[in-house]
Amino acid sequence: MDKNGLSAFLLGLGVGVGIGMLFAPKSGQETRELLRSKAGEGTDYLKQRGTEAKQAAADWVDKGKDTLSRQRDTLADAVQAGRQAYRDAVNQPPSEGIAQ
Repeated sequence: MDKNGLSAFLLGLGVGVGIGMLFAPKSGQETRELLRSKAGEGTDYLKQRGTEAKQAAADWVDKGKDTLSRQRDTLADAVQAGRQAYRDAVNQPPSEGIAQ
């Protein structure tokens, strides 16, 4: 935005605030209290959503850790089974009855 655009924006903002104050249905004190109340509600809402998002992220992390742990256990079992199968194959006596 160039200088003229910023100036026009600020002028429009000032005019809008002025008109809003002239036509406001409540007194200045009531309006300030309403704004303070709404800002507090917005802050509470954001805090609540932040807490919920944090909890959801923690739940996803826990689920991921559980899944990785199960996969690690499954892989360890498969490796152990493979080792045992290799040992059995190596230590098995030659098959009898093979045609000579």
